[in-house]
Amino acid sequence: MELFEMPNQLDNKKKHVQKVAEFEKTNIVNMQLAAGEEISEHDADADVLIIVNSGRVEFTVEGTVAEVSTGVMMRMTPKEKHSLKAIEDSNFLVIQIKQ
Repeated sequence: MELFEMPNQLDNKKKHVQKVAEFEKTNIVNMQLAAGEEISEHDADADVLIIVNSGRVEFTVEGTVAEVSTGVMMRMTPKEKHSLKAIEDSNFLVIQIKQ
């Protein structure tokens, strides 16, 4: 068993990205974005799960727009081009699982 400490909520900071854990083929990253902050289009060489702890984030994945908020989990397959924008101050996990 392992316990991982999660970063505090966004406190008047701008974009914050912190690796929480890495093991075998999995990376877990905590991202915190202030409302209006964006991350430009990119892709990953892994399956990606997005789990929002607070706030709302708009993802554009291969041209399709989806809003992700608490209670909704999103999965992207390897190499899907995506960008994102925080609609509200947001705190979410990005879990990358390499094949």
